[in-house]
Amino acid sequence: MRASEITEILNRPVSRELLARDVVRPAYMAKDGTPRTIPIAFTWNGSEIVMCTTKNAPKLPALRANPVVALTIDTEVHRPKILRIRGRAELDVVDGIPDEYPRMNGSYEMTPEQRVAWEAEIRSLHDGMVRIVVTPTWAKLIDFETTLPSAVEELVRQRAEREGVRGRPVPGRSPAVA
Repeated sequence: MRASEITEILNRPVSRELLARDVVRPAYMAKDGTPRTIPIAFTWNGSEIVMCTTKNAPKLPALRANPVVALTIDTEVHRPKILRIRGRAELDVVDGIPDEYPRMNGSYEMTPEQRVAWEAEIRSLHDGMVRIVVTPTWAKLIDFETTLPSAVEELVRQRAEREGVRGRPVPGRSPAVA
C-alpha cells in the first residue's frame, strides 16, 4: 500500500475519531507460535501509534523476534466503526516514564488529586518503560456507510450482478449489512 493511500485513509474524519480513542488491540505472534491480542492504551502522534508497557512485559520478547503487528481500533455500537492498521513494532526502552504514558491515560476520569496520586504511583513503580511504536504500512477503515469489509463488498457485488444492477450500491443502505 502506498504511503499516500495510508495517509488518505488515516486522515478521514472517522479515522481521526478512532485514532483519538483510548484503547487499541494489537495482534502479534507469541514466542510459542500462538497468536495474541491485547487491549492497551495508545496515542496517535500524527504518524505513529505509540503504546507503552513495562520492561518485563511478556509481549516484548515476541515483538523482538517478530515485530509484525496488526492493530484494531473500534467502537462498541451498531454499526461499528473499525480502523485496521498493519505495521512493524519498534521497541524503544526509556528511562523513567515516557512522555506519552500520562497523556494516553489522561482521558480516564480522575480528580486532580487522584491524577497526582496515580502519577506518583506509576513513577515509583517503574524505573523505565518500553515505547512500542508502530508506523502504519497498511490501513483500512470500515464504517459500514462508505466502506465495508472486503468479503461483504464481494457479496454486494455478486448480488448486484445476479440482479443485473448497474453501478455500486451505497454500502450503508445495502440489505447485506442491515
